[in-house]
Amino acid sequence: MTSAADRTSDAERLRHGVNRLARLMRQQDDGDLGATSTAALATVRKRGPLTLGELASSEQVAPPTMTKVVEKLESRGFVARRVDPDDRRVARVTVTAAGTRYLERTRARRTAWLAGRLGDLTPTQLTQLTSTIELLEAIIGEPDSRPEPEARRQR
Repeated sequence: MTSAADRTSDAERLRHGVNRLARLMRQQDDGDLGATSTAALATVRKRGPLTLGELASSEQVAPPTMTKVVEKLESRGFVARRVDPDDRRVARVTVTAAGTRYLERTRARRTAWLAGRLGDLTPTQLTQLTSTIELLEAIIGEPDSRPEPEARRQR
């Protein structure tokens, strides 16, 4: 049984490693969109169309901040605001084809970089990594976030 001090130490190492990995992957982006804008764009693509309030809540930022983010995304043609058909007083943010292409290009670059790094691991480390990924998914509450079987077969 591990002690509370061991768990704290492990948590600190995990936090540092996850943050560093996320930072390194963000550095693979080819644009200057920024982490907050990229995350908001991904959320709109996954959950949209969303109101500015829903998007701000989802991204855990203040509504004025999200207004600026959406204006930036809109100026680049990555999102569009559409009037809600059920309530014409409400605008919903939707992702555009250009926004989808940006996200796909960004994800492809990050994935390619990470796949290259995984190529440096030993077979034993790769086996350990599979178990580690499952543990990370359990920690974040996504116990099976693996791609669908068809997507895995295409790799």
